[in-house]
Amino acid sequence: MRIDDHYRRRHPRSQELYEHARALFPSGVTHDGRWMEPYPITVEYAEGAYKWDVDGNRLIDYWQGHGALLLGHAHPSVVQAIGQQAARGTHFGANSRFEIAWAEQVKRCFPHIEQLRFTGSGTEATMLAIRLARAFSGKPTIIRLLGHFHGWHDGLAGGSEGETTTPAGVLPGVMAGTVLVPADLAAIKQVMETQDDVAAVILEPSGASYGAQPLPDSFIQSVRRLCTEHGLLLICDEVVTGFRVAPGGVQERAGVQADLTCLAKILAGGLPGGAVGGRADIMHLLAFGDAAWNQQRKIRHQGTFNANPLSAAAGIVTLEEARTGAPQERATRSASALRDGFNAELRARSLRGCVAYGDGSIVHLVLGSPKAFPPGQWSDDISLHDLKTGIPAHLRMPFRLAMLNYGVDLMRGRSAFVSAAHTSEDISATVRAFGAALDIIKDERRM
Repeated sequence: MRIDDHYRRRHPRSQELYEHARALFPSGVTHDGRWMEPYPITVEYAEGAYKWDVDGNRLIDYWQGHGALLLGHAHPSVVQAIGQQAARGTHFGANSRFEIAWAEQVKRCFPHIEQLRFTGSGTEATMLAIRLARAFSGKPTIIRLLGHFHGWHDGLAGGSEGETTTPAGVLPGVMAGTVLVPADLAAIKQVMETQDDVAAVILEPSGASYGAQPLPDSFIQSVRRLCTEHGLLLICDEVVTGFRVAPGGVQERAGVQADLTCLAKILAGGLPGGAVGGRADIMHLLAFGDAAWNQQRKIRHQGTFNANPLSAAAGIVTLEEARTGAPQERATRSASALRDGFNAELRARSLRGCVAYGDGSIVHLVLGSPKAFPPGQWSDDISLHDLKTGIPAHLRMPFRLAMLNYGVDLMRGRSAFVSAAHTSEDISATVRAFGAALDIIKDERRM
């Protein structure tokens, strides 16, 4: 049976619901990453490493809440904390002791953060961070790296897919506030030395798209040194890597302290939430003062759901676990086994231009690169485009559908957020599914 026919047979109810969704949402989805052809699955519930769709299919899940669920779906402690808090109230419209406890947990993981402000999401965190940097420095320009993703807001929307054109709906003047350079130290240094209007550098410290284009820790160390030498602020976007690669993110592992750090995802234990934290003198721009200060210098920042009690409750419990490092160790071991298993399957089939790689508990795939490097072997020659897309267009949907047919849901069909809930049996089953997917794609002469 063809891959797409098999998919349609396994997911009839998802198709019905998708047709309904198309009447309500553009393209039937509420997040660009969830769109797929011929239609996406619709999930009914999830627990641990698994989720079940509306057709009753159990899937080993590697989305894990877009990377927000280090402990897995519906972790008992998190569920209990959310339930208890919901019974006490979901929104006080006031300060709470829970936001204090949550902030203390963040500081235990990132001890160099002196003060922080919670936001509603990771996008809001990066938005606030660049506003803080500009206000503190009095300079307008932000250096950012080609392919690095910092949310969908106008200020940092362009360049995240490796493009250099202005995105639809974004004013060219807004794009002019950033300088887009490749992930190259010489290029960054050149901008620092030739422009005197730069406020900060913002980057994903593990590399573009949570390490799809990986960067060694020495890179962020060098950028930190350059920022210090030129009097610029360093903003680390650890929305994905914070609490995942280590309790204190890439910064802990690399021994680097950013001036501002953006956090989200694991921060709120799978509920909505983000934060910006950093030096107290920078964060002071959010504080109230006299009338002149409030009018001219203070950064105004609101957000109905900032530090809401439900997100705080989930975040406190999750970070209590995360700060021990134990969940990260379990997830990283499983991810390493998954990468090794994927690469063994690629080598067994002599599939050149294909490799599994990643950082910590994150796994990425490149399948069918035109560079044709040895199977299962990393190559520094892979282009940013190939790393960002992972899989050529003609293979992307067949591979994603085949993996779903075999009971595995990879993040966007090409990556994996491995959680502490994934077992060795889950990893073995995923590797078998991967091999079977490769075989059926080859049988259909697509590879």
